[in-house]
Amino acid sequence: MIEIPSDLHPDLVPLAFLLGNWAGAGVSDFPGAEQCNFGQEVSFSHDGRDFLEYASHTWVLDSEGKKVRPLESESGYWRIDKDRKVEVVMSRDQGVIEIWYGELADKKPQIDLVTDAVARTAASGPYSGGKRLYGYVKSDLMWVGEKATPEVELRPYMSAHLKKVVTPEEVEAMAKSLGDLPDDGIAFFK
Repeated sequence: MIEIPSDLHPDLVPLAFLLGNWAGAGVSDFPGAEQCNFGQEVSFSHDGRDFLEYASHTWVLDSEGKKVRPLESESGYWRIDKDRKVEVVMSRDQGVIEIWYGELADKKPQIDLVTDAVARTAASGPYSGGKRLYGYVKSDLMWVGEKATPEVELRPYMSAHLKKVVTPEEVEAMAKSLGDLPDDGIAFFK
């Protein structure tokens, strides 16, 4: 279920499905880079202004699903206008800054993004642009990213399936909203 916080900026209501903390796993495969499974944690939050704050951390997983080492981190800001046009400013730990533009699909929680501008530091690897697709499917967040370099044409390189993470504070709030329950736990079902 998608909840819309009462203090969410009205312009951001179409992006409310992104809000929260997400965790899951995915695959990474790009020529010249290590092919691997990865874990990911993503956060979309807001402070009442007209943007969502975004942070993502990924790490390489071993064959047993345990963390091996960091893979990529990125952070940024997401906005949407009245015509459902989405813009994202993103910074990556690899020395890349990107501006993405896209659109929220009509009548479904799906966002297609394409890079409009890329700036790289001297230390970053080759990168010339990308595409991403984010979708809210059966209460999960899924995404696939495509990447291009001067040597490699645009192609898929990462994808992940993420589940909503419920914090202890959210569990406590849910429990309080249930009101008084019988002590024996059985009377509740009668």
